[in-house]
Amino acid sequence: MPKKRFDLIVFDWDGTLMDSTATIVTCIQAAAKDLGLPVPNASASAQVIGLGLMEAMQAVLPDVDAKYYPKMAERYRYHYLSRDHELPLFPGVREMLDDLSQQSYFLAVATGKSRVGLNRAMNSANLLAMFDATRCADETFSKPHPAMLVELTRELGQDLQRTLMIGDTTHDLLMANNAGVAAVAVEYGAHEKSELLSLNPLYSADTVQALHQWLSENA
Repeated sequence: MPKKRFDLIVFDWDGTLMDSTATIVTCIQAAAKDLGLPVPNASASAQVIGLGLMEAMQAVLPDVDAKYYPKMAERYRYHYLSRDHELPLFPGVREMLDDLSQQSYFLAVATGKSRVGLNRAMNSANLLAMFDATRCADETFSKPHPAMLVELTRELGQDLQRTLMIGDTTHDLLMANNAGVAAVAVEYGAHEKSELLSLNPLYSADTVQALHQWLSENA
């Protein structure tokens, strides 16, 4: 087996491990419609995935009165919580995580979800015991601020230079760049491949299986 390059592998959740991008887009649009606000198109809605909820609402509708953002967040939660129990992991995710765990990597999650939301999702997917640490947007700074990665490495006693971030959005890759952490992109989530490649990830995977293989050979 080749010598390990990384000790800690940090995953984004939505669009990286869980197939939730389309549902998030639909729920953002439904929240705006509920309040009689301009309904953002699918591309604009996907662009804010990965940010903290309030930051996402502000980014997707930057020109509305600020009083609407908490209401948007409330309506988004209403729609999302009625659907989140139906969301699947991407095919191959469980096998990849099992393999990495058996190879003694530290595994973590850095997500724009709330703590309650991530715990619900991890419990539903039966992955609560898989990760050594997790960080959510309502506990620290939202991506692309480096705080999540800095805090995770400190909690687990790991080195930023031996940490790898994996995500499907530019917010994930920018967070990694801001923290001085290596990053790998996945192309099957929220943001376009060209956007991801512009941030110079080590690799860009078009499937979970390709990601798993790359990690086996290069991590």
